[in-house]
Amino acid sequence: MLWKVIGGLLVLWLVISIAGVVVKGLFWLAVIGGVLFVATAAIGWAKERKQVKS
Repeated sequence: MLWKVIGGLLVLWLVISIAGVVVKGLFWLAVIGGVLFVATAAIGWAKERKQVKS
């Protein structure tokens, strides 16, 4: 269940980032999407690592 949510968020942030790059003047959208993509990936990685240790 958790991986479906994280995967969905990663896809959403990727789409937002690509839209920001494609549409002129929306560079800020690409930056926000990129930051959120990295943050979501880091949170997912940390939760997975925590579950493996348990």
